[in-house]
Amino acid sequence: MTKGLLAVFTGNGKGKTTSALGLAFRALGHGHKVCVIQFIKGNWLSGEQIFANTLAPKLDFHVMGKGFTWKSDDLAEDAALAQKAWEFAVKTIEQNSHQMVILDELTYLVRYKMIQEKDILEVIARRPAEMHVVVTGRHAPDGLLDLADLVTEMVDVKHPYASGIAAQKGFDF
Repeated sequence: MTKGLLAVFTGNGKGKTTSALGLAFRALGHGHKVCVIQFIKGNWLSGEQIFANTLAPKLDFHVMGKGFTWKSDDLAEDAALAQKAWEFAVKTIEQNSHQMVILDELTYLVRYKMIQEKDILEVIARRPAEMHVVVTGRHAPDGLLDLADLVTEMVDVKHPYASGIAAQKGFDF
């Protein structure tokens, strides 16, 4: 049996986006078209975004946020950006022009009440039957976990931040 899968990478450990991008590169290797939509990341040019620009036209990469929302000075602006990004994601899914759509850090939009969980679940549930959707972010809501075909929880066992090592170009972004 083959069908479009819903994968969720959640938890406090590092590796959620990295895992999703690993699936993207696997799909790209088979000639599939992939769309990555990053809801929170912004403000800086990441290694994955730089590399994605070299893979066009098979990889569409969209950074839709302006940075880490929980450090924001303007939550209303963040909510407006989140809504705009979600509308773009809905349109992307409905157009059915990608075999895989990655919704990076989507769970934060539910956590901070910027998008209703029921709206997200409805769109993902009615996606094209052969489309894979990957969702990342901490605190994945129960409804999303129930709908998913694959759920992986990243557990923070040891992290360089705890030793005072800052995020590093090429490893963390």
